[in-house]
Amino acid sequence: MSESKSEYVPPKVWKWDPEGAGRFSKINRPIAGPTHEKELPVGEHPFQLYSLATPNGVKVTVMFEELLEAGHAGAEYDAWLIDILNGDQFSSGFVAANPNSKIPALVDRSGNTPQRVFESGAILLYLAEKFGAFLPKDPAKRTEALSWLFWQMGAAPYLGGGFGHFYAYAPVKLEYPIDRFAMETKRQLDVLNRRLAENEFLAGDEYSIADMAVWPWYGALVKGKVYDAAEFLSVHEYEHVLRWTDQIAARPAAKRGRIVNRTWGDPESQLRERHAASDFETQTADRLEGEG
Repeated sequence: MSESKSEYVPPKVWKWDPEGAGRFSKINRPIAGPTHEKELPVGEHPFQLYSLATPNGVKVTVMFEELLEAGHAGAEYDAWLIDILNGDQFSSGFVAANPNSKIPALVDRSGNTPQRVFESGAILLYLAEKFGAFLPKDPAKRTEALSWLFWQMGAAPYLGGGFGHFYAYAPVKLEYPIDRFAMETKRQLDVLNRRLAENEFLAGDEYSIADMAVWPWYGALVKGKVYDAAEFLSVHEYEHVLRWTDQIAARPAAKRGRIVNRTWGDPESQLRERHAASDFETQTADRLEGEG
């Protein structure tokens, strides 16, 4: 590794530079809480989801679509768009649903008292337990599924906030952080590849919330859908991850779920908000296939 020509010396006391975040200036700040008063909209379905089709958001919309595909009519939901680049996640209504101001946030209104659920892994687990679906009944397989679910929650920040940020988004390309996080990302891909070499899905032979949590991040990465880094990371080395990725991408519910609350890419592959199953009718089968 080459040596830097100039070394950054941290100040004695760190101070926030609001302009230093560039395009992320409305996302990143050193304090919590709302910046403005605005209530969240409420639709007619039992579940109200407030989200965006980032990998963390896709996890939950795929779960809802899988539940509906499996015949759980009680899983009908409204998916409202939260524009994080515009600071929607800091409204008073969103902060009430998720004090951490991150998408996705869910409000379950199926009972007498609305129940908020935040953090994507917690939402997946909440829905799996509520509907008795996509979480193995066998204790050993259930434990395996939960282990991979929580593996993803701990691993993805190294991929997104680490590798993705410094490789794709940082205003200055720095060798050390890119090298450090590329190494960790490849290690994680190897972890997945070894597991999937011996198992159809992460929990074993059952498709579960573990797959729904991992696929939007690592599946998108190996298919070049995030960070444009497939060649850089030599993703062709992870043949079992690629097999698993394609297998999930072919599922009708996954095809639908990945386009909900999407506001970029091909306009014909975007569904900004979802309030009924009929909303997908504007997306032809061929267009959905193109997103697989």
